[in-house]
Amino acid sequence: MLVEMRQSHLFHHWSQPGSDDDQDKRGFFDQVYKLDTSYPGGLASYIQNARRLLADSKEGKNPFHGFTPSIPSGEILTFGDENFVNFEEAGVKEVRNAAFVLVAGGLGERLGYNGIKLALPSETTTGTCFLQHYIESILVLQEASCRLAQGQCEAQIPLVIMTSDDTNAPTLDLLESNAYFGMKPNQVKLLKQEKVACLDDNDARLAVDPVNKYRIQTKPHGHGDVHSLLYSSGLLKTLKDAGLKWVLFLQDTNGLLFKAIPSALGVSCTKEYHVNSLAVPRKAKEAIGGITKLTHADGRTMVINVEYNQLDPLLRATGHPEGDVNSETGYSPFPGNINQLILNLGPYIEELTRTQGAIPEFVNPKYKDSSKTSFKSSTRLECMMQDYPKSLSPSARVGFTVMDAWLAYAPVKNNPEDAAKVPKGNPYHSATSGEMFIYRANSLILKKAGVKVADPVTATFNGQQVEVWPRITWKPKWAMTFAEVRHKVSGNCSISQSSTMVINGRNVFVEDVSLDGALILNAVEDAEVKVVGPVHNQGWVLEQVDHKDTSIPEEIRIRGFHINKVEQLELNYNEPGKFSNSS
Repeated sequence: MLVEMRQSHLFHHWSQPGSDDDQDKRGFFDQVYKLDTSYPGGLASYIQNARRLLADSKEGKNPFHGFTPSIPSGEILTFGDENFVNFEEAGVKEVRNAAFVLVAGGLGERLGYNGIKLALPSETTTGTCFLQHYIESILVLQEASCRLAQGQCEAQIPLVIMTSDDTNAPTLDLLESNAYFGMKPNQVKLLKQEKVACLDDNDARLAVDPVNKYRIQTKPHGHGDVHSLLYSSGLLKTLKDAGLKWVLFLQDTNGLLFKAIPSALGVSCTKEYHVNSLAVPRKAKEAIGGITKLTHADGRTMVINVEYNQLDPLLRATGHPEGDVNSETGYSPFPGNINQLILNLGPYIEELTRTQGAIPEFVNPKYKDSSKTSFKSSTRLECMMQDYPKSLSPSARVGFTVMDAWLAYAPVKNNPEDAAKVPKGNPYHSATSGEMFIYRANSLILKKAGVKVADPVTATFNGQQVEVWPRITWKPKWAMTFAEVRHKVSGNCSISQSSTMVINGRNVFVEDVSLDGALILNAVEDAEVKVVGPVHNQGWVLEQVDHKDTSIPEEIRIRGFHINKVEQLELNYNEPGKFSNSS
């Protein structure tokens, strides 16, 4: 097969027959077998696809040639209004019929963190890592959904984690060493993504590994592989046989995601969407893909994420001379894609059965010069999870749900140096901004529930100017929906800007509390606690740290601050019963 596909060069430097046979030559064919079986259609198909895409790239072919963009239809939500609350309730009810898929193939190197991204604290007030937060959120939704179910409900919401060679062992270790953060081990399934072969030139000659002449060089194929892995593993059929209806895809470092999921799932089941992309309002030309309806000259249509660097020229080329501009709302009419998808399981399985799980690919070679004949370094084909709708028929019900960005979007992906270079006014997408966005969201939610929350101050950490709100966090079991927050906060409450509040307990009710300092509330499951009155102490203080100071742990350094716990009121309720801090 390799010779037929014009790959004979792979054998040119082999030693004489009889030498290097066992480890090296047999190892080579083991690798080829793996590359062949892990790609839809096999390695020959990969090479053919590469030749076609490399030819298109050399010609500078526009992937959207013949398509005209227009504004798609979807649901735009306003946090806290009756519509939002109704969708949240519908979503919580429906979530027992869902499975979650977490795309977690990446290490935190780009962040300046050497562990897996899932192990990174989402915020440092409690130190809760992303994986713990996601699992605890799913378990709370599972329980709430069962409470709303009529009759018996034994639902266990499955969590599938797509890992890679880099992240598989540390992810398993993180789960096992923390007793799966409360999930049953059989609820969690790890699927490991394989890499794809690198390409040396426009004829798609496979690249020999520079370190080992008996290996083909490989690189990651992108998170679009999650679809083919779910298909080839047989897992989707298992989920369908278990009566599930939805698959929700999560990225690995968005600490706000579960504030948006209940209402977005409510939209999916109410509107009967086959595909629902979570989105946020985006500024024109902002470096985030726009969800766009594309109509081809031949009548084909699709609703798809178009990358920001393609959207503006596409609009200009199709009768919109200004390109991507803000509407009267102050935002682009094309909402910003945040790479969280909700798919209806039945149509999803039908589509993957048709495509064998293959997702439309692209190639992005770095050419040495304008002749586009040779590459600076080897390239490979890539695919993106959000490109799944590209192959759907026009009859597929594809929509989106727009949330306020402050509620739904706090990705952590840039290291301090890169974040500090981001143009003023654009989001940093760093560990610093990700943590501050969690405090902002919790502050704004409490504000909406009637709490007087002090305005933020601006501060600079790691060269990034951010808004610092009160450091408010709560465990998912305290409140997953806005209705729950409203139910647990009453009277005349206020929180000063320098304050910290941590709520760790299900039945904690906050009434007429004026907080200026740090208040930590811990309550066991059957303790009902009413917290009232003024709390005043010196609190917890944010202190700057230098991200180059290697004596400081990485997860603190990349934020540019640590928390000095000067003084706090900590209330612990370790036994069942009814309690009040005033008694």
